Amino acid sequence: MIEDDYLYKKNGIAGIGSRLTGIFRSGKFWLRSLVVLVLIAIVYYPAGMALVHKIDDNPNFSGDYQGGSHSVSTAIGLINREINQNRWTANDPFFLPGAALDNMPNFQTGIVYALSRFAIELSDQIGRTRGSSQVDPDLDNAAGLLKFRGDKWVFDPSISLLPGVSSEQQYRQAIAALERYNQRLAEGQAVFERRTDNLQETLNRFANDLGSASALIDDKVDAPSLFDRTADDVFYATKGRLYAYSLILRDLGTDFEQVINERQVAPAWAEMIGSLQAASALDPLVVVNGSADGIIFPNHLAGLGFYLLRARTQMREISSILQR
Repeated sequence: MIEDDYLYKKNGIAGIGSRLTGIFRSGKFWLRSLVVLVLIAIVYYPAGMALVHKIDDNPNFSGDYQGGSHSVSTAIGLINREINQNRWTANDPFFLPGAALDNMPNFQTGIVYALSRFAIELSDQIGRTRGSSQVDPDLDNAAGLLKFRGDKWVFDPSISLLPGVSSEQQYRQAIAALERYNQRLAEGQAVFERRTDNLQETLNRFANDLGSASALIDDKVDAPSLFDRTADDVFYATKGRLYAYSLILRDLGTDFEQVINERQVAPAWAEMIGSLQAASALDPLVVVNGSADGIIFPNHLAGLGFYLLRARTQMREISSILQR
């Protein structure tokens, strides 16, 4: 009887020890798994960010012009480049390294914002005849699609658990609409009114948009801070907007070449493009919102704002000449 009790206690202690060992080993397994996941994250995100990140500010970029409008061809090419070639990062979910990027998404959304403004001008002014003619359906469609928010992923639990329409899908439809318009234009079945008043009004609208962009920069410059975490957001969103305008206006200069030559504004037009290109070429290692007269810590937003305002002034000057 005593021997049986002894064996029972011994087996019981052994069973408890075995369970404790199992728990310990299980704990080590989860600990190891956690360490592996942390190591993967440390490598995955930085490496992925380095591979995806690209501020594509090539000043010589142009679309695949095959007739129609040069500026519309470039708009198509720009959207296609950012969506299908460079990868759209503004709506990347948390498990993709692009979600940790900051500058590239702002640069891309700045580009699309400027192109949406251009699409509106095409729909309201350039792409319709004088008077109360009907709006071109493809231009009207493209203008609406390009205004779609850039951070919409295919899944949005706040709206529905089912897949929805992503930003890329909307922008690809905008590409298709602009391509249809440009093809019809090349075939003589669409309108692209190369009138002086259309060019003047387009410049005025772009200048107004740059005015709102300068207001954002002004708010930042008025409150300098070395620890401003949103200064780079404003910088790269504005840089993307100015970059897109530099290309669109460059090619509008080709589309409206006869008007520009007749009004003798070609030198002023070239200077305006130069100002926009100088702004979009700024590429600081780190965007600093220092004091305007800082030596060690400059204010990069102030530098960007200078070129922006110079380009805006030149737009106004050209518009004034066109009005005479």
